[in-house]
Amino acid sequence: MTSPAPVISILVVDDHTLFRRGLIALLEQDSGLRVIGEAADAAQALRLVPGLQPDVILLDNHLPGVLGMDAVKDLRALSPRSRVLMLTVSEDAQDLAVALRNGAQGYLLKTIDGDLLAQAIRRAAQGEPVVSQELMGKLVAAFQALGGPPPAPLAPLAPADTAPAPEGSSSPLSPREEEVLREIARGASNKEIARTLNIAETTVKIHVQHILRKLGLSSRVQAAVYASDRLR
Repeated sequence: MTSPAPVISILVVDDHTLFRRGLIALLEQDSGLRVIGEAADAAQALRLVPGLQPDVILLDNHLPGVLGMDAVKDLRALSPRSRVLMLTVSEDAQDLAVALRNGAQGYLLKTIDGDLLAQAIRRAAQGEPVVSQELMGKLVAAFQALGGPPPAPLAPLAPADTAPAPEGSSSPLSPREEEVLREIARGASNKEIARTLNIAETTVKIHVQHILRKLGLSSRVQAAVYASDRLR
């Protein structure tokens, strides 16, 4: 029997209280993530990190006092096992390059979808560098300007389970989307599908949208009929 994946502990560092609280509420909807602390600036984060030792530090860049990208080295020194993931509105190529040079595991924009954020946190916790897809061009340009390549291959984020169907398959849906479609055909609600497949309800909603778009359908009823005819 496969043991469940360990829960990822997170420290959220952002000076905007409403955003920080909203982000924490979003993350806590995922049973695989656990927010163990929050800070409004780099100084507070530096005080908390030695005791918390989080798996991942979500760090804004434009903080009062010390900028997030300038605090990365000190945070890593106080908790070497922690992965620092920048979460910011800054699309500045220099900010991106400096953050990664200083040891950040990745760089994400605050416009990121919630499910992609959870995916990025999991990948960062495993030691995989991640960066928002729309910043890839700036990333390359920034490191060329600095006279060198990125410190490690950075994988752009993409929606989970949206890979094309295997060659020879007649279905345009990914394996996960087919699972969701079968559950729709059973008459299951999004909440029931989420429970059955052990994924977030928001993820189910995204899969349903993708299924309808890929199949050219306009309703769950049409999707259920399609499933009854095709997925046996």
